[in-house]
Amino acid sequence: MLYFSKTQKSLSLVILFTLIPFLGIAQGIIKGHVKDAQTNTPLSFSTIRIFNNADQKLVGGNIANDAGEFSIPNPYGTYYALVEFIGYKSFKSAVFTLSKEKKTVDLGLIQLSASSSTLDEVVVQAEKSTMVLALDKKIFNVGKDLSNAGGSASDILSNIPSISVDAEGGVKLRGSDNVRILIDGKPSGLVSFKGGAGLQQLQGSLIEKVEIITNPSARYEAEGMSGIINIILKKEQKQGFNGSFELISGNPANYGVSANVNYRHRKVNFFVNYGISYRDLRGNGTLFQNVFSNDTIFTLNQTNSGSVKGLNNNIKGGLDFFLTDKDIFTASYLLRRSDVRRITDFRYDDSNNKTETLHTITYRQQDETETEPNSEYSITYKKSFNKKGQELVTDIRYLDYWERSDQTFKQTGFWADGKPNSANTKLQKSLNDEAEKQILLQVDYIQPIGKEGKIETGLRTSFRDMTNDYSVTQQNASGNFEPLAGLTNNFVYNENISAAYGIIGNKTKKFSYQVGLRAELTKVTTTLKQTNEVNPRDYANLFPSTHFTLNLANENALQISYSRRVRRPTYNDLSPFVTFSDQRNYFSGNPNLNPEFTNAFELGHLKYFEKGSFSSSLYYRQTNGKIESIRSVNSAGISTTLPLNLVGQNSYGAEFATNYTPTKWWKLDFSWSFFRAVTDGSNVSGNYKSDTYSWFARQTSKFNLPKGIDLQVRANYEAPQQLAQGRRGYLFYTDLAVNKDIFKGKGTLTLNILDVFNSRRTRTVIEGVNFYSNRDFLPRQRQINLTLSYRLNQAKSASKPKMEE
Repeated sequence: MLYFSKTQKSLSLVILFTLIPFLGIAQGIIKGHVKDAQTNTPLSFSTIRIFNNADQKLVGGNIANDAGEFSIPNPYGTYYALVEFIGYKSFKSAVFTLSKEKKTVDLGLIQLSASSSTLDEVVVQAEKSTMVLALDKKIFNVGKDLSNAGGSASDILSNIPSISVDAEGGVKLRGSDNVRILIDGKPSGLVSFKGGAGLQQLQGSLIEKVEIITNPSARYEAEGMSGIINIILKKEQKQGFNGSFELISGNPANYGVSANVNYRHRKVNFFVNYGISYRDLRGNGTLFQNVFSNDTIFTLNQTNSGSVKGLNNNIKGGLDFFLTDKDIFTASYLLRRSDVRRITDFRYDDSNNKTETLHTITYRQQDETETEPNSEYSITYKKSFNKKGQELVTDIRYLDYWERSDQTFKQTGFWADGKPNSANTKLQKSLNDEAEKQILLQVDYIQPIGKEGKIETGLRTSFRDMTNDYSVTQQNASGNFEPLAGLTNNFVYNENISAAYGIIGNKTKKFSYQVGLRAELTKVTTTLKQTNEVNPRDYANLFPSTHFTLNLANENALQISYSRRVRRPTYNDLSPFVTFSDQRNYFSGNPNLNPEFTNAFELGHLKYFEKGSFSSSLYYRQTNGKIESIRSVNSAGISTTLPLNLVGQNSYGAEFATNYTPTKWWKLDFSWSFFRAVTDGSNVSGNYKSDTYSWFARQTSKFNLPKGIDLQVRANYEAPQQLAQGRRGYLFYTDLAVNKDIFKGKGTLTLNILDVFNSRRTRTVIEGVNFYSNRDFLPRQRQINLTLSYRLNQAKSASKPKMEE
């Protein structure tokens, strides 16, 4: 179905006419182009600050665009510019003058050189910000955050504002779990099959930065209602041999080694990232549940505790071949293997209000071994043309994933007096083989138009085939294992998504715009082979996007944006097989699930000042067919949770983030987010409606102590939240970290404590027509890590930045 709503058609005109009155004419213009000194690639969203030469006070500035270019209006006077970018030495320009005779000053090509420590000596001696704020994205330099040392990719994401990670590794952005996660800007086997949970096996030391894109343009996939999280892995391109290494030791057991190395000789650059880790994650929880049946209340008190021991290997290697200065060919290979042993012990105490005493006791143990090998092959070709900004990029990649889960469940039942309950004593086995193969082809082209404008266009197609061969057996009286009815089948998922997009953008002195349209054709077929149930789904949709930006005086900028997004049911959403570890609580997918569609609107503001920056945004999301997990409980007290399409949801929110350096020895970051979500699930049940207000905040303070010691303290708080079926309790936890440079600045020793008070517990109350349940779960105990990092040929930059006249 291809259409635009009236709201979508009129939105661009409304925004445009709203902004026109603010446009003005500047007295002078300062412009330039920022690039990497080694690779000559643009440094998108570099920070440019303009200082008065007489009193050295900040008087203006802005950020560079995608191409690293900037154009800043400024009153007449004598100034100098300071150019900064995360991970690079700052650049201070020569003094220049704006006047009637010279209304435009072109700083030309500004080349920044990589740096691993502090800013250049000609500017203030202070650590670079961990965050760069652009109007359409936030870029987080994860290496500067002491809490990340020794952690996984999931740990890193949980430390970033606007993102939360739940007990199972599920990732949420602005409270929504419908977020698209990319690796180096592309889909990856690290996350494609298991979603954010796959990031628990990726060592954080392999990550350079994380980009948060809350309202993506048409160049990105339409998948992801709340936006995109793009994880950038480390990769060097400097001449010669260089790299970084890391050793990790922790309690509970967390041991790991990682290396990021590259060697470049003239036109060829070889790079390898490798990490191996062993982790033992321990958690525990309780569940209280009442089930109402006629005049009887059946009560369950459940406890569980478990350990997940995993050996994880990640390696990514490849080469860049510089055919010419304008032609780069890149080939890479990624292999991830995870071997996991999971043991969970459950105890179920059952009683009812008739006897008012304990009725039965059941012990159940899940013993699972899980093997997950995953491979990814990619080839990329980038062609730059003589015309500045004109380029063509072609990308081909193949993903091959496989997982085997072999589980044994031992269950023993007793009556309240301690006598064996043979009817409730069982031995069961579950075997689950899952596989995924995906081919992705993508072509993107950029054509500059006029002085500041450009047209972008591209094509993309992907073919994805997944299978899940699932069976559950139970030992009978003769000692043989026989299949359990309804729990043996083979689920097949076939998906093809083809897309084309076009974007046009331009800018004047203060005002810039970008308007895009993406068309996607989706074909999905699910098949249950044993029962021959086939469910084909074909649909086509248009996804418009608009971004309007107004650069104001004194380093202020304002942006209004809109995009239409989709959440297609994933493989796990559709697979009907239930989890079998917990005898009383089953989770499964829903083959009849439909996609949900969202219209997302956002107003963003960005302000830079001398000692920090401040960003704020207001957003509204209108969702049709909202996908949400709904829990039901039968008369025997057995619960089933599966995703269903609700009527929809309207959500409103405000976000604020700031970083501030009050003194040379103290730097603090603060983020606060408030949202309201109105959910309508009346199509499922008249009781499934909620109108909730909630908020969460995060504050980080970093102190530079004597003798080169850094101390970091972070506090996180998530307020209670109303759900369609119940409510979630508050969440509070604190992290502490300290580090010191050693080996003459080439090494760093970091000690961190995650969840200092063991308070990161998930508390939920779920209510239905015939039940009430209260769950309390601690997914991971307090973690203490000691990490040693060492940098080889990275302590100093190869050359000093300079300005072209």
